[in-house]
Order: sequence, then structure tokens, then C-alpha cells
Amino acid sequence: MFRIVAPVRPATARTSLAAVLGLALLAPAGEGPAFAQGAPGPLPVSVANPIKREVTDVAEFTGRFEASELVEVRAQVSGQLINVAFIDGSAVKKGDLLFKIDPRPYEAALTQAESAVITAKTRIELTKSDVDRAKDLLRTGNISDQVAQQRNQAYGEALASLKSAEAQVQTAKLNLEWTDVRAPIDGRIGRKLITEGNLIAAGAGSAALTTIVKTQPIYFYFDVDEQSYLRYMTYVRDGKIKAEDGGAPVEIALPNSTEFSIKGRIDFADNQLDQQTGTLRLRASVPNKTGFLTSGVFGRVRVQSSPTYEALLVPDEAILSDQTRKIVMTVGPEDKVVPKVVEPGQLNGGLRVIRSGLTAEDRVIVNGLMRARPGAQVKPQTVDPTKPAGQQGAAAQPAK
Repeated sequence: MFRIVAPVRPATARTSLAAVLGLALLAPAGEGPAFAQGAPGPLPVSVANPIKREVTDVAEFTGRFEASELVEVRAQVSGQLINVAFIDGSAVKKGDLLFKIDPRPYEAALTQAESAVITAKTRIELTKSDVDRAKDLLRTGNISDQVAQQRNQAYGEALASLKSAEAQVQTAKLNLEWTDVRAPIDGRIGRKLITEGNLIAAGAGSAALTTIVKTQPIYFYFDVDEQSYLRYMTYVRDGKIKAEDGGAPVEIALPNSTEFSIKGRIDFADNQLDQQTGTLRLRASVPNKTGFLTSGVFGRVRVQSSPTYEALLVPDEAILSDQTRKIVMTVGPEDKVVPKVVEPGQLNGGLRVIRSGLTAEDRVIVNGLMRARPGAQVKPQTVDPTKPAGQQGAAAQPAK
């Protein structure tokens, strides 16, 4: 029997040994066993102490802008429309001519009323002479008391006829004046709803000729729930929130913006809550000198809902959710991760108010939460919580 032995390849053996030795030489001194096993050291995380700041809670509601004044322009006399004197959508002043109604029938009515006044004055002169003669005849007994009384009665009727005729003149003058339909307020006019040549009917039930809205100032109406209203009024009653003479200030944001840059003040509150919705209607007056704000636009309003108090704040992204609880990861003794249950409040300047669960000395993990496991040892670095993670840079220093 012969046994076949595979030949040894010295070159290959030497190459493999050299590669192993080379890897061994690359290992840092003092880390032989740990490096061989691949055991990781403490992972770095960014930590920051909660910021202590005076804050004021606010409540947000939705509402709509409405014109401070709105007038439906209607004719006060009937007739044919002969002229429209405005441009659709333009700004008008109080007293500007808008429509012209044919004045000729009303000019004739005024002339007739003035003629009636002249007739009444002539009749007064005549009956006054009869009364004076009756007085002389009564002294001589040449006229009966009944005739004298009749003459006095005719004189009184003539005086009444004059007053009626003068009233007819005033009415005719008003009707003639109303043939010029003028703007009752300053504002922006809408489109004309009737054109030249049409007959216009007078009265409250007649069709509107156009509309005018006043948007300086403009109103913002919004509804507040019962709980928010009662909480705010309790603060006012207890003196924790001072009631301002000009009304409580508000801030409004438009639908295309996240900035609450529009300022106003509450100048009206309804006298009772809506029983169906449980809300109270409030109104804020907002300056609108440029006319940018338009009636009908929606918005979000922010109103103070608490007195000023001192609170602790942390970045919103440092708060984690665990079913119904909110948790913040902190670095405790020996740089080990310690989770703490907190009660978050409102956002304030990009930071979240913490109502309870933290102290000013806690080191809150604000970056590297994926590496933070409860009980794990980490390598904390102190950062500024008011800056985004990408702007920390060299400012991050190892925590003491």
C-alpha cells in the first residue's frame, strides 16, 4: 500500500503568515483582546440642560375676516337709470356720485309743489282779510258770530294748507336729490348689478344696485370654546392677567403663512354662548391701511391663555412617545442613559415647555437618540439646544 501525501507549498504558507502578522501589527497597543472581540466603546450623544425661560401660553383658533362696514346700495326713488358714474372695484368716498336716475319727473313734481305753496299763501292773505273785517263788523253788530267763526276757520285751513304745500316741496326736493345715488360710506365698491336704460324700483325690497365694503379697519371674527373662555376670565378676575383698555392683543396668521405677523385687538365679545356649539363669538379689530386684507379670507388667531410663568424648555425632537406617555432620555451618573417621563406643554420659540418631570440640572439627550438605550453608557457632548444639530460644529464639548 502506498499513501499519497500532498506537496507543501511554502510560498503560500509564508504569504498567509505574513498577512496575519501584518494585521496583528496594525492593532493598537493595549487593545489586543478587546479589538479582537470587536467590543464597541461608549457611543457619543449630544446633551443639553433644559433652558429656563419666562413663557406665556397661547391658544389658537380659526376665524374669518369681514368688512367693518357693508352697504347694499339701493335707489330711494323709481325711474330710468341714465348713467353709471363709477368703475367696478374702485375705491369711493362718501358722497361720490354712483348712479344717475332720470330727474325730469321729479323736477316737474317740485315745480307743482312750489306752485301749491304760492296758492296757499294767496289763500291765507284772502282769509286773513276776511277775519279782520269780521272783527270790525262784530263790534258794530253787522255780522253774526257764526259767520265770524266760519271766517276764522277758513283762515286756519289756509294756514294748514300752506304747511302741507311746503312739506310737499320738501318731499319733491328730496326725491329730486335722490335721483343722484351717492356713496353712503368710504370703501371699495363692487360691480354694478344694473346697467343704463333699466327701470329702477325704489324701496327696501328692491334689487341692490351694487355693494360697498369698508376694510379699514377690518374685523376678524372667531369662536372660542367654553373652557378656554372660562379659564381666561378666571385669570382676569384673579388679577393674573391684566385687562387692557384697548382690548386684549391678538396675532393672526394667513393660510399661506406660518408667521403670526398681523396684529389686532379684541373689541367685541358676544353677550352669550352659543348653546348648540358651546362657543363664544369674539371680534378683533385689525388695521388695514394698505387694503391687503380682504373680507372672507380665513386665518388663525393666537390669543394669550395664561399669565407669564417660569418654565423649563427642551428641543421638541428630544421628546419620545411611549404609548400614552412622553419620555425624555437623560444622562445620569456614570454617563448612563436614564429615561424620564415628562408632561410637555406648548411650543415656545421652537422649544417645548416641560411642565413636570425634569429639573434644570438634568442632561437631556438632544441628538443621537437612536444610540441611547436605557442603562447604556454613552459619551455625552454638551451643545446649545437653541441651535439646529447641523450648526453645532466645534461648539460641542465633552460634558463634565
